[in-house]
Amino acid sequence: MYKPYCAAMAVVFIWSGWIAISRFGVHTDLQPADITLLRYWTALLVTIPYIFRYPWQRSRLWQYLVVGLGVGFPYTMLSFYALRHLQAAHAGVLVNGMLPVLGTFAVWLLFRQRVTLSRYLAIGLIFMSTLCMTNGIILNMSQAGGFLLLLAAAVCYTCHMVAIRFYRMTWRDVIVIVPTVNVVLFTPLWFLFQSGLTQSTYHDMAVQAVYQGVIVNVLALFCVAYAIEHVGTVTVSLFMSFVPAATALFAWFFLGETLSPLEIAGITGCSIGLIWYALSPV
Repeated sequence: MYKPYCAAMAVVFIWSGWIAISRFGVHTDLQPADITLLRYWTALLVTIPYIFRYPWQRSRLWQYLVVGLGVGFPYTMLSFYALRHLQAAHAGVLVNGMLPVLGTFAVWLLFRQRVTLSRYLAIGLIFMSTLCMTNGIILNMSQAGGFLLLLAAAVCYTCHMVAIRFYRMTWRDVIVIVPTVNVVLFTPLWFLFQSGLTQSTYHDMAVQAVYQGVIVNVLALFCVAYAIEHVGTVTVSLFMSFVPAATALFAWFFLGETLSPLEIAGITGCSIGLIWYALSPV
C-alpha cells in the first residue's frame, strides 16, 4: 500500500520542479505557447507506441476531452502566463494549495464522499496557510490577473483529477489521452499565438521538452493517476498541497526568490495541515 503514497510524493517533487522550470522558461525567448507545444509533442513521441494500440472506442469523446484538457493546454497556458507576473512560490501556493479545498468540494458534490470534522479542520488550516503564502498579492492590482489565472488553472487540474476517478481511468489511459488530445487540438492554435522558437536556443528548448514532455507529462501523470486509483482524489490533492513548500524552497535555491515571514508561516501551516490530514481517522 506504500507504493501509491510514494507515487504521490514523487509528484510533489516533480511538480515543484515543473513550476521552477516553467518560471525560468517563460523568461527566455520561448513563449508560453512554445513551451506548451514542446510539452505535448514530446510526450506524444514518447507514448506513440501505446497510442496506436489504445482502444479508443472504449470511452466517449467528451470523456477524453475532460481528462485530456484538465491537465492540458488550458492548464499550462494559464499557468505560464501567470508565471510571467508572479513568483514560482506564489504559483505553487495558488494552484496546488487550493487543490485540497477544490478536491474536497468536488468529491462531495459528485460522489457524496463524507469527510470527517478533523479532516475539514486540516483542510481549513491548509487554506488559511495558502492565504498567508500569497503574501498580500491579492491586494496588488498589478498581479491580480496572474492570481485569477492560477485559480483558473487550479480548477482545471481539479477537473482532471476528479474525471480520472469518475470515469475509472488508470495511468495507462492518462499518459495516452493527454498528449493525443492536446497535440490534436493545440497544434493548429499555436499559430495564433506569439512564438519565439526561432530565436530560442536549442538548450532552452531541450530543457523544456524533456522536463515538460517526459518527466511531467508522462512520469508525473502516471504517478498521479496511479495514486488516485489506489488512495483517492482527496488524499492525492492533500499531497499536492505540499507542493507550495517544496516550490518555495526550489525557487529560493535555483531562482534566487526570497521568502517573507508570511510565506514561511504558510509553508509551515501547509506542512502541519498535510500531516494532520494524513493522521486523521477516515
